[in-house]
Amino acid sequence: MTLTPMTRPTPPAPPALTRTPAAAAVGRRALLGAAGLGGLAAVTLPTDAASAAPRSRVSPFDLDFEVVDRQRRLDLLADRFVTLRDSFTDGGGRYDVLAPRGRAGAVARGGGEVRIGGREHSTLLRSTSRQDAPYAAVVVDVAAFSGDTTRDRVLAGLAKGAGDHLLAWYDRATGTVGIDLTVGGTTETLGTAEADLQAPFQLAFAVTSTTVVAFADTGSGPVPLVKATLDERLDLREPANLRTWTNSFGAESGSGTVVLDRVRAGYFGQLGLRDPHLVTHADGAPYIRDGKVYLTFTQAGLAFFETAHWGVWTLDLETYRLEQVANLFFQRDGRDLVLGDHAGHLVRDDANRRWIVTNSTWGDFANDSVEINYTTLRSSTDVLRGVHVLRTRQLRLPTSELPSEAVGQWDPHVVKIEGRWYVGFVNARRFFDFYPALARSPRGADFTNLSLVGADASKVETEGTVLQRFGGRWYVLASNGDANAAEIRGQYPVYDLQMKQLGILDAPHPTNIPWPMIIPVAERNRTRWLLVTFNGTQYYEPLLGYGTHGDTIVMEAQRTKGVEFPRSR
Repeated sequence: MTLTPMTRPTPPAPPALTRTPAAAAVGRRALLGAAGLGGLAAVTLPTDAASAAPRSRVSPFDLDFEVVDRQRRLDLLADRFVTLRDSFTDGGGRYDVLAPRGRAGAVARGGGEVRIGGREHSTLLRSTSRQDAPYAAVVVDVAAFSGDTTRDRVLAGLAKGAGDHLLAWYDRATGTVGIDLTVGGTTETLGTAEADLQAPFQLAFAVTSTTVVAFADTGSGPVPLVKATLDERLDLREPANLRTWTNSFGAESGSGTVVLDRVRAGYFGQLGLRDPHLVTHADGAPYIRDGKVYLTFTQAGLAFFETAHWGVWTLDLETYRLEQVANLFFQRDGRDLVLGDHAGHLVRDDANRRWIVTNSTWGDFANDSVEINYTTLRSSTDVLRGVHVLRTRQLRLPTSELPSEAVGQWDPHVVKIEGRWYVGFVNARRFFDFYPALARSPRGADFTNLSLVGADASKVETEGTVLQRFGGRWYVLASNGDANAAEIRGQYPVYDLQMKQLGILDAPHPTNIPWPMIIPVAERNRTRWLLVTFNGTQYYEPLLGYGTHGDTIVMEAQRTKGVEFPRSR
């Protein structure tokens, strides 16, 4: 592969943030007829009442959402999850000095730089810092090259020892950037590209699951230059490898001295954010602390869905500033592989002194199946802070009652309404043909004991299932993708708790299937209505492929009288 760096691929133009003609024609207070259940009879339920006396009288059709903020969070390194930070002062990190090829050079540090040089040498500095998941980045600030015309390399990556390392490198002598994997002393070059990089600049190594990318940043942001897949060569998802392959960097030269002035390493951040899901209490109230609402996001990795992972973020309700506060990884299926499952829901269930964690098993997706998994944690577990590797199991859903054989379920939303647990989810007939569904427990039973309420099997690409209360009444919301019929695509359908479609939400639909994540915030005797979603803007799609979207989009509707959830302040 040959790719000239620093020529930034032109990203696709972001879709216009306007309402669809269909939505405008219907009007936000008009009720649509039932969209049809595709032959599935809806289960009749009694009219739902709020778990407490309604404090507002609004319905979703009274709200008119407009975009108020749009931002792109792009971080190779997650700010709060740096495990190595060394500016090469006298009190910096400690390293094993390895010689991957031949002999190691002389290493001198201090005064804000490390100098690696001498006669022909290959020098790798292996730190003790590591990550508990195969989502990592190592960023090296290059101050000066040696000037040797035969070999003049900077290295960044992970290493187990002198004969076992995975490195991104740039060779100034040859104008080449590449990715090498060495196992048991045998080196395989997984990919190279032409590059013309002048010091100072940053060389970065990043891995998400089984995909590795070399980046360079000359001051305008990180640019991916080479992408490779580990396949069966090395599985960094294995805990044994995670414990022994640590953050490393170095230099190789035929002569002279390479100068580096900083290294940072830690958990990979994200190339984009999608699938925003509100962290809630069991009754559906938003989890808000100190003026910040908590959400989970799918954090886009270096390639398709299996390279993404899940994180917890706060959104400042005044400035809309996003800040990541937790990384969540998972083990399942009786295996110890650490995976980046995502697209789920965190619920604080105070009555049972626990957290409920549900998500979708996209972390090793290979076009075969996706399930909804879950675990429960003691309420004392601070799942909203730090790094967690959680073991989950499958949530058994009543899919046998649906009108077609399913290949997967995803996008869970869990809420307790009048003593019953409700679980909204997406059911897939095949990849990618899917529709929203709703299950519930018997009164007094747990969320794991479910029977089908209904589904809208007339849809063929509708996901992002969420439940939300308006005016004391509960509704199910979703998002219609482009594969649906022209007259309904680009809409947010609104259902009752029998999965009968009542109408559509009046809000911009900025990409194929943006989630309608609505957040009611109590402000004295009024409710402020926010909607957080995402768009489909990719990052260097020609090299990385689909899966690196998107921008975070915040919308706001007019404030309404009354308080939906008194605790949501």
